[in-house]
Amino acid sequence: MTHDIHLIGGGLAGSEAAWQLAEAGFRVRLSELRGSGEQTAAHQTDDLAELVCSNSFRSDDADKNAVGLLHQELRRLGSLIMSSADAHRVPAGSALAVDRDGYTAAVTQAIAAHPNITLVRERVDTLPTGPSIIATGPLTGSALAEAIAAETGEEALAFFDALAPIVHHETINMDIAWMASRWDKGDGKDYINCPLDKDQYHAFHAALLSGEKSVFKEWEANTPYFDGCMPIEVMAERGIDTLRHGPMKPVGLDNPKTGRWPYGVVQLRQDNALGTLWNIVGFQTKLKHAEQVRIFRMIPGLENAQFARLGGLHRNTFIKSPKLLDATLRLKSRPSIRFAGQITGCEGYIESAAIGLLAARFWIEELNGSQTTVPPLETALGALLNHITQGADADSFQPMNVNFGLFPPLAGGTRKADRKQAYTDRGRDALSQWMMPHASASTSAVSAG
Repeated sequence: MTHDIHLIGGGLAGSEAAWQLAEAGFRVRLSELRGSGEQTAAHQTDDLAELVCSNSFRSDDADKNAVGLLHQELRRLGSLIMSSADAHRVPAGSALAVDRDGYTAAVTQAIAAHPNITLVRERVDTLPTGPSIIATGPLTGSALAEAIAAETGEEALAFFDALAPIVHHETINMDIAWMASRWDKGDGKDYINCPLDKDQYHAFHAALLSGEKSVFKEWEANTPYFDGCMPIEVMAERGIDTLRHGPMKPVGLDNPKTGRWPYGVVQLRQDNALGTLWNIVGFQTKLKHAEQVRIFRMIPGLENAQFARLGGLHRNTFIKSPKLLDATLRLKSRPSIRFAGQITGCEGYIESAAIGLLAARFWIEELNGSQTTVPPLETALGALLNHITQGADADSFQPMNVNFGLFPPLAGGTRKADRKQAYTDRGRDALSQWMMPHASASTSAVSAG
């Protein structure tokens, strides 16, 4: 069968995109490496949309949780990943967890049986020609990665996450912290500074050394640390004062509350255009998540911090999407190619599926001759898409889960206790408004002739 769209990668994003396109009447060639006689270092089966790590899609609470709202939005848009997960869910409290085998079997069967999808078990080493979606994920093959790098430039492709924790701005105690740049350079307010005295610094240093760490997975263990991505706890192991001469350097930072430099300082830098998220500079880490929360709340000013993302260090192939992609996920240098899934710099199962769904819907509109419109920023889909394509700084871009810090701030006067519900109520209304003119597009089909 000839095809209208070539889709590379049969993970969550690729499977979702293939389904959306096929249901709209487009003929899809879905190329998947697994089953061709080759296997990735992380996958265990040849099933499509395999869950490599946990069997959980995280919270399913659509009233007070950003990922739960994303679940709901995908259900409303006919997501295959969500319908398969719902059909094979297992008890997990308010989370959506699935029977791993039943879920992947359902996705694989649906894709393989669809008359508009040709599933081909093959490795793709070059960039496709014609309308296409690349959804090859964090383990993109070396030859295809080299082709992407050749098209976009070596510096636009990353092979390792170096994730520093990200804090919601509203939870930083500005009675302790203050805004300033070192030596008052720039506009003088580029960083939030959290000061530590000698006793606080030594206690923090000891906690870093004793905190429980995660270990590399077998398939990433031989990937060395690289310049600028040394875990904070590894730096701490090199000596008591190493951090004071590195990411916790106090030189040039006068604390306005004391008029002196602190003994050590933790700096946070604005992470999104909205100013709602701030990352802890230089704090990429292999500490386990619970330990990160405990230890980083020892930092004065962060004692009540709420984290939009915790730190990490992982092997992961992803592109610098804010630099390379337009607002509808097209590669600027070659608009016939859209990217989707984790390779775009989203983090998480459901986020990957969501970007796959959007890439497909954008192609459906474009190939049908309709105006391509992005979901509103107030929706989970729109907030996530905006972060990937426009909202994050291209030079410091790192993968991100969906969270309310990516959404536009609420109107003034919203009580703190009511904010999560207000975000979700506003998001539902915004999605409904966006879906109304798209109702015909979601059900339209092109001729298969």
